[in-house]
Amino acid sequence: MEDIEVSNLLIVESENDKFFIEALITNMNLNVKVDNPICSIDEYNCIGGIGKLKYKFEELKSRILKGDEFNNIGIIFDADSIGIDKRTEEIEKIKNSVFTQYDLELKIFIMNVDGNGELETLLKQIKSKPSPIADCLNSWQECLNEKQLTKKELDKFWIQIYQRYDCCSKKEKKQAGIKCNNEVSLKNKSIYNFDKNIKELIDLKRFLENFSGN
Repeated sequence: MEDIEVSNLLIVESENDKFFIEALITNMNLNVKVDNPICSIDEYNCIGGIGKLKYKFEELKSRILKGDEFNNIGIIFDADSIGIDKRTEEIEKIKNSVFTQYDLELKIFIMNVDGNGELETLLKQIKSKPSPIADCLNSWQECLNEKQLTKKELDKFWIQIYQRYDCCSKKEKKQAGIKCNNEVSLKNKSIYNFDKNIKELIDLKRFLENFSGN
């Protein structure tokens, strides 16, 4: 009889979350499989991420019914502007609407800084290189008056500028699409401090350690 592989499964919201968590897991030397993200990489703002969660749970339910086994199943989602408690309630409600016959034990972590925000908000807090160009976006934002970007949009833009213009060499910028993108910046460059002593990063690392059983 063929042995059934039992693993830890972690669901994330976007491709960028996947790149970040994989880099952090490698840094921590943990054994966790990060599943395909909820949102497509083509969706810049990951619009409708929470709406797509039901389909991800249905896919997971099908896998379990077919015999896939998991030590732990977890999910990492952004708090955005609604906060940790509200986002957690949304996830639990969607999970319960799919797993109606039995209770799925799901470990949840909500990405945040001071209770709100998302991945990019956290990345700004742990950047490890000077960011003179990206920091100028604050002054640029003031010039926009009533057409200012939302905090979510500005944080995403800040990270793009930081990675491409503050952290890429002149040579790399000529191939920015492959040399300065999110995956390369998060996984192959030392421009973020994964050991920075801030509560939100410590909480995330503790979640991953407990999740993996290490």
